[in-house]
Order: sequence, then C-alpha cells, then structure tokens
Amino acid sequence: MASNGNGNGRRITIDPITRLEGHGKIEIFLDDVGEVDRAYFQVPELRGFEQFAVGRPVEDMPQITARICGVCPTAHHMAATKAIDALYGVEPPPAGRAIREMIYSAFMAEDHALHFYFLGGPDFVVGPDAPPAERNVLGVIAKVGEEVGLKVIGMRRRLREIITLAGGKVIHPVFGLPGGVSRRVKEEEAAGFREVADDAVEFATFTLDVFRDVVLGNAEYVDLITSDAFTHRTHYMGLVDGDGNVNFYDGTVRVVGPDGGETVSFTAAEYADHIAEHVEPWTYVKFPYLKSFGWQGFVDGPGSGLFSVAPLARLNAADGMATPLAAAARDEMFETLGGRPVHHTLANHWARVVELLYAAERLQQITSDPVLTDPEVRVLPTATPTVGMGVVEAPRGTLFHHYETDERGIVTAANLIVATQNNAARIAMSVDKAAKGLISAGKVDDGILNKIEMAFRAYDPCHACATHSLPGSMPLLVTIRGADGEVVGTLGRDADGRVTRG
Repeated sequence: MASNGNGNGRRITIDPITRLEGHGKIEIFLDDVGEVDRAYFQVPELRGFEQFAVGRPVEDMPQITARICGVCPTAHHMAATKAIDALYGVEPPPAGRAIREMIYSAFMAEDHALHFYFLGGPDFVVGPDAPPAERNVLGVIAKVGEEVGLKVIGMRRRLREIITLAGGKVIHPVFGLPGGVSRRVKEEEAAGFREVADDAVEFATFTLDVFRDVVLGNAEYVDLITSDAFTHRTHYMGLVDGDGNVNFYDGTVRVVGPDGGETVSFTAAEYADHIAEHVEPWTYVKFPYLKSFGWQGFVDGPGSGLFSVAPLARLNAADGMATPLAAAARDEMFETLGGRPVHHTLANHWARVVELLYAAERLQQITSDPVLTDPEVRVLPTATPTVGMGVVEAPRGTLFHHYETDERGIVTAANLIVATQNNAARIAMSVDKAAKGLISAGKVDDGILNKIEMAFRAYDPCHACATHSLPGSMPLLVTIRGADGEVVGTLGRDADGRVTRG
C-alpha cells in the first residue's frame, strides 16, 4: 500500500491488492479538503482465452478454459462441457449428470472453505485492523488453534480427492465430455465419497458455528457489515431450480430487483438477449448490465441495470434452499438482517457459509443415490454442431460459456461472461463507496485501507477469469538495457495502439 503525495489533493494507491485471485489495484483520489472524490478499482492484467479458442476443436474447450484459473477450474470445465452438450444437442444420462453434480458439489464446498478461512475470514477472525502480517491463514490458526487449522486443511484435501478420483485431476479436471462423463463411479468409490460427504456436513455446521461466535458475536463486526459504507441496492442474479431453490449445476437464471421482486428469468441460450457489456478505459474488465435498463453508469437503485452475482445474490434471487440445514441457515440470515433481499456487501461471507452447508448436504444426497454407480454415464452425440451456451454457478457467481463452430466442430467464435465480470460494476461501486465512507479529512491508516479492500474481498473475485477482452490495445513498455545494465532505449505502445521509441 502506498500514499502518493502529502496534504490536499493527494492520490492514494493500494497496489497490489491482497487475498484474491489475479491482480488489481485501487486508486483513491482526495479533494482539497481530504475527502474522497473518487476511488477506482482497476484490473491491469489481460488474458485472451476467447481468442485462444478460435480455430480449436470445441471438445478441447473444457480443458483449455480450465486453465484460465487454478482456483476455479472446475467451474469453467463444467460450463464449457454444458455448452458443448447444447451445441451437439445431447443430454447426459442420469448417472452422468449425477457424477457431474457430485464433483461440482465437492468443488463448491472446498472453494467456499478456502475463501472463508484463507481469504476473507482473516479480516474477521484476526481483525480488520490487525497487522498485515497476521491477516492470513496463519493468523487464523493462531486465533482458533492448530486443531481447527488441521480440520480445515484436512477437509479441503478430502473434498479435492473426490474431484481427483472422479474427475481425473483436481486442478484441471478431464471428466466432462459432450453427453456425459469419461468414467463411471464404482460401488466402493461411492462408499468412500459418502463418508467424506457426511464429514463435510459436520464441517460446514462447525463453520457456521464459528461464524456465529466470531462474527455475529462481535457487535463491531455486525455494525461494519450493516453500515452504509458496505451497502448497495442493486439487482441480483442466480440459478434456481424448478421449485425456485438455489442450484449450482443447472436451472433457470433469475434476476430480482432491489425490492426482491422478479425482474426477468431466462435460460442459458437466451443470455445475450438480456445481458450487455460496457467498457471503461481505466480497466480491462468489462461491465455487464441488463439490456432492458441500458447503461446508466455506476449507480444503484431500481432504475439501474447493474446486478450482482455471488453467494448473497444467489440467496437473494432464490425462494429457498433445497436441503434442510441450509434452508434453516438461510432463514436465520434473512431474519437477522431484516428480510430478503439483503443489500449488505459483507453479508456475502455469511451467505457463503450457508452455501457451504448446502453444497455438503447436496454432496451427501448425491453420494447416497444408487444412480451414481450406474455404468451408463454417456450418450454419444450424433448431431452436427452449431451453437451452444452453458451456465453454472461458480463459487463467485453466474458463469456463461458460449461457443459457435463450423460443421466440423471447429470453434469460430467464443464468448465468456464470468462471475467476477458480472460483479465488476458492483465491485467498483463498493470500493468507491467504502473509500468515501471510511476516509475523512485526509486521515488514512493501514486498517482503513484494509477495510476498503474488504469491499472487493467479500465478492471473492477472480480477475484472471474476468479479463478476456480489452477496449483497445494493451499498453506495453519494453526497457532495453546493455550488458552493463544501463538503459539504452525503450519501446512502448499506449492504450490507443500508438508506438513510441526512446
């Protein structure tokens, strides 16, 4: 973190921002009296996976897109696989679907545990004003004890072993094929998975108790969660099943307004009819918005087309949870925070623990279903490929994959709208509002700057995933040095593509 300049009109830079996937920085500009004029959340990296896809066989997409991110490869693998199902017009048999959802439930549970204990949790368990060296998983273990630390690490390892065994790899899974999966689950494997699922439910219940004790038991934390600095009234998006419950793997995309009433619902194939993307010159993230509202700028309220995804948005968009313990936990959250929808950004942490419990319960249900071990796990596609869209709920929110091919199945166009991209406008507003609410008269310290970072950290953003397209040319500066280390020349390109030499 750095503060550039002294006194009035200074610029404060937080670079790099911490405890997230990818890279980013925050630029805060103060006016002449030391109040925040504007805070910008910038993502300076670029990854071009949409272009990488063109010219490749579409069956490669589940493996290629899994390389976008080492934290959430399973989400991209699954969304790509579902898009290819649609492209070939084929549905997996019951066992193939069950295996997919089992792997996905294990992935969601271990990823939510990662964020709660390793990334977002330190701000509450250790404290938002604690020294930076302590705001990490080691600081969490020092607070809660080594036994709890081993419990967290052990549970994540066992959940990842399910993905490894059933999905081929944990980092870059290889199980998804058009029309099903690559291998069946054996009876003895299913028995082992059931043991892990039972323990995962106990672990999720334990984590909910930790949240109640550490966060809800601290009045200062509750005041911070419900403060205006961390509150935005936007639309919310998430997948829901036929009963209106949260579903990670499949369903209809539902959007509700700031009052909780349904704004629109649509299928994956209809996403482009409802979502458009806006570009700003100061970041490589595009900003999705609802087409029916148009781009109104970085404003919230019922007239804005901006929306949020991620755990809190999913709970706001759905009517309930499909498993009993998670349903009770969801009801407790809404009752405590004043009803649905909840607009407090930091409540994402609570919603994430509710979803951890749902993922564990869903894993328990699937591993107890006899269909899981049926040997028929794939229906071979026979149709000529054309266009396919797939959607899943990544840990960070709604994820769309869209592929178009020629008659041979070679990709001619690809579009990815990822969870962090869907959240980008609200994240930008959250950082700006937190900075304005926390900085006054030019008084800034490390604790305040960390609380501003908490405004984006609640979304668990993944910026490597979010930056697939750019508004112009990527700025570049090459410095040429001689053998003695002295600069002998430079070669640069600005955002408009102009080349400079020096």
